[in-house]
Amino acid sequence: MASHDLAGLAAAHLRRPGLVVLTGAPGSGRTTLLRRVAAAAGGTAYAGGGLAMLAAVPALALSRAVRARLPVHDVPLLAEAVRSRVRGGLLVLDDLQYADTATLAALPHLAAHVRVVVALRTPHRLPADTVAALRAAATAWLDVPPLSPADAAALARRTAPHLGDDALAEVLARAGGNPLAVTALARHAAGGRGAADTGIDQVAYAIATALADLPRPARTALAALGLLGRPAPAAMLGPGAAVLHEAGLVEQAGDGIVPVSAYLAETAAGLLDGDARTELHQALAALTPDAEAARHLAAAGDHPGAYRRALAGADRAGGGDRADLLLFACELPGVTVDPRVRLAAADALLAAGRPHAAARVLTTARPLGVEADVLRGEALLQGGDPAAARDCVRPVPDAASATVVAARDRILLLADLATDPAGALDTADKIAARHPVPAPGVAAALAAVRAAHRTPGWEQALAAAAGTADPLTGRWSAWLLVEHLAADGRLDDAAATARRAADACAGDLAYSWQTRFLAAAGWADVLRGATPAVDDVVRRSADLTDRALPADARGYALAATALVEADTGLLAAARARLGADAAHPATAWVAREAAWLDGQPDRAARAPDTAAPGLLTGLHHITARWAAYDAGAAAAGPAIPAALPAAARRTLTAWATGTGFTAAAEAWAGTALREQIRCLLAAGLLDRDPHRAVDALLQAEQLADTAGLVVLAGRARRGLRRHHVHRDIRSPRSGTQLTRREAEVLRLVAAGEPTRRIAGQLGISAETVDTHIRAGMRKLGARTRTEAAALAMTQLEDATALDRAAVPSAFPDREDGR
Repeated sequence: MASHDLAGLAAAHLRRPGLVVLTGAPGSGRTTLLRRVAAAAGGTAYAGGGLAMLAAVPALALSRAVRARLPVHDVPLLAEAVRSRVRGGLLVLDDLQYADTATLAALPHLAAHVRVVVALRTPHRLPADTVAALRAAATAWLDVPPLSPADAAALARRTAPHLGDDALAEVLARAGGNPLAVTALARHAAGGRGAADTGIDQVAYAIATALADLPRPARTALAALGLLGRPAPAAMLGPGAAVLHEAGLVEQAGDGIVPVSAYLAETAAGLLDGDARTELHQALAALTPDAEAARHLAAAGDHPGAYRRALAGADRAGGGDRADLLLFACELPGVTVDPRVRLAAADALLAAGRPHAAARVLTTARPLGVEADVLRGEALLQGGDPAAARDCVRPVPDAASATVVAARDRILLLADLATDPAGALDTADKIAARHPVPAPGVAAALAAVRAAHRTPGWEQALAAAAGTADPLTGRWSAWLLVEHLAADGRLDDAAATARRAADACAGDLAYSWQTRFLAAAGWADVLRGATPAVDDVVRRSADLTDRALPADARGYALAATALVEADTGLLAAARARLGADAAHPATAWVAREAAWLDGQPDRAARAPDTAAPGLLTGLHHITARWAAYDAGAAAAGPAIPAALPAAARRTLTAWATGTGFTAAAEAWAGTALREQIRCLLAAGLLDRDPHRAVDALLQAEQLADTAGLVVLAGRARRGLRRHHVHRDIRSPRSGTQLTRREAEVLRLVAAGEPTRRIAGQLGISAETVDTHIRAGMRKLGARTRTEAAALAMTQLEDATALDRAAVPSAFPDREDGR
């Protein structure tokens, strides 16, 4: 039952004299509910309550309510004195757990003549006979429910408006609907602890006070739940579990018990002193599986025991879980790690896509042998240091085992490919001759060289390597295949390949690889302009950027989200998202593209620093040509790079010759929608035949409007005005519904854009912008443009949620639980 409904129920019980008792855990909102009940019940409210520091003062809670000194040594006389003052009003007492014995004794007498509502925190130390007397006299005994997910989310949003979706979900999961916990955790998540007077520590203080009223077994059981971080069977928690159930601090979840608020349990664990916490960790280690026990023993300071349990757990685990346990074992302080454990850890970490951690576990003062050398070389290669990888494996002799020699040759070949692509062809011939029947790793390296030089059959060779049973070889080859397909402008194929690989990684909990593939698929979808999936792509990409990601995954996720924001006019948001993080080729291009969209051609004109061929290099050069055009620079531009996709080459050729943009637009159709629109814009701006120019601009406007590319649509309209075509496409009016243009304007207002910049982005005049803002304010009943923008964003988010419910997700749901 929602708290509003509970307040109405309590008020209904208070239509005549009676006692309503509201009970709840620390921070559950009992005081807020008391106020709601008083407002709903009507009449004069006489509010008082107990105080912890003055619990021994007779009748203090009642005296605070009626603002008078009372006869405290005769309970019936005390009750009559209060009744004569309250009469038809409502007696409201908070913190009944701190009330004195006289107040508690008087309540059953008052309930016969006065409307009384009280709040009682659980747990408490009231005597059993006192509680029995209160229950007997009570008209209703109501437990304060946790906030509903929607109400908890709304409270968190009010507390921290800019909280991301992932952070919000974590806050809600840990708070368990406890209002004070929601507030405290949301503030923590949004920006750290805060000043002492912000109220953030109220939860910890309330829990500490409440725990003092619990018997020791119950305190221990709640702390154990906090340390476990998962449901636990009642048998594990001991006799304290029943007390926690009675106090409303835990609930049943299947065969286990979970805290109503994980934050309350975590705080309970934090209140233990060092010795008690160590003892509890040791006790839990004896009751939990090896993977959990290892961490409990480490927290208790028993590192040798933690090492043994971690290895035992790793023997029964696979994928990312095995890699985590072996890494944990290798990094325990003061433990002599067996070299075989380091090799196994590095192998598992490489398969999970964590090369830096793999290199770290193999970095020791004592040599570990040639097998460790090739594993460390692979880790350095995957981590982006091919020269160090080559140096690491060069000492490996030809006399080593065939497996080690094959791994060495693979690393040497891939290091050459990274540092000397032309010379890698000669190295590949030599290695192919040395390995007539190459091992999977060597075959994948040879396929990588063929792919880099686009030797016929390269795609089939890489796809075969991606399907190998070896996880590292398969995932690395699949990643190369995705990147090469994207570089060739085959974005649809790249997205499909990335999603298949992500699905396979999810089954093995290879989170690092999975996020790479998901981010690359989202980036390809955004470039393609896959309109039905763009909203979901952006949501998923934004979720990814809230996590600890590999550099490639973070780059693609940031680029996808920022490009959509820039294209839809949220240029300030795109700039803030990118910040200084433009080292990845995709984010580097989006940063320059956003500058061009924002009317800053000087920041977008520079061609890319890298000469690597591929789609991104072509996009860099196309943006640079647009920036030069906007800045009024000479027509001559830099030479067209080699090995570009046909559409990019045709576009740059059109810029060089001043003609052929319509044909270039057709080449982009089905590949990259926004580049098709940009070619049509160029045709409309540079074609000397006004009829062909207007046709191209109208087509660009229609495609941009349909795809929601607000800034490009604005450029098309500005181009049309040069030909005296004045139009303002509007959606049909319906009552108080915003038109599409009004919604676009208010969305930009919400992003903090001034009128002048909104006008420039949408291709309309500043006066027209003001007209749309006034119309939106009138329809939404807003008094200011800021209020109108906020209401419009809410309306748009509701509409997006409905659309998303009707459209299948562009990504599969992740099953790894991370």
